[in-house]
Amino acid sequence: MKIRDMLEDMSDQLTPAERQLTSVLLADYPFAGLEPIQDLSKRAHISAPSISRFVAKLGFAGFQDFQQRLVKELKEGQKSPIDLQSGQVLDSDAPLASYFSQIEALNKEMVERVTASQFNRLVELLTDPKRGIYMIGGRMSDTIADFFVRHLRQVRAGVVHIPTDPEYWPEYLMRMRARDVLLIIDFRRYQANLARLSAQARARKVQTVVITDQWITPAAKGATELISVPVASGTVWDSYLPAFALIEALLVPIADRDWKATMKRISEWDMLRDEPAPGMKP
Repeated sequence: MKIRDMLEDMSDQLTPAERQLTSVLLADYPFAGLEPIQDLSKRAHISAPSISRFVAKLGFAGFQDFQQRLVKELKEGQKSPIDLQSGQVLDSDAPLASYFSQIEALNKEMVERVTASQFNRLVELLTDPKRGIYMIGGRMSDTIADFFVRHLRQVRAGVVHIPTDPEYWPEYLMRMRARDVLLIIDFRRYQANLARLSAQARARKVQTVVITDQWITPAAKGATELISVPVASGTVWDSYLPAFALIEALLVPIADRDWKATMKRISEWDMLRDEPAPGMKP
């Protein structure tokens, strides 16, 4: 189990001081936990001996053992396809059935990770007409952002796909207003410059939503909502199917929230798309 999951599972059993420490650890996970214990003590306003007792409560031999586990998690997040191939677990006699069995398990795990309350909060953010929605992904995961944008644009106005070239980012940052939403999708072998984009957006009072894997992209620091989906498919490639499934699941209540307005927008969209240009014969 990841340390993040341990902290969240134990949230109801913690003292006020421990909850304060947990908030600091999760707000800048995993990097806050890699700081010297004295620095973490100052940030969380809790004594170093109390931190040592807390990590022992989590089952670690000491703070150093706790940090070694965090380092291991970070290394897992940097694995390449070459690293993953050595641990491949598919049945070579029935690769298709074996693969989809793995995906079924990932989807089930994803449903367990994303709580109903968090899912509903995402729907609220993405349907609020007063908020502009900006989306971007990493070098591979931007295809998921593009998929989401293409569908969401048919439901509501104010949805923008930010280009992956950072030379264009200042223009989009200048467009953002307080309480707009920046949704970032980034999986391991993370897109390093997305952390800078996220920080710049937060400085403009933008709400950041990050969809990532269990090893957590650096772009998740300070996120309003952090959604961790499983990606390890047991093959040379991580699977993005749970992320696509999450996006499709979000689109259903978003479209249904005001179905009359959605239907009207889609109807007009289709009419304009199919309408011949002026002067051209239909």
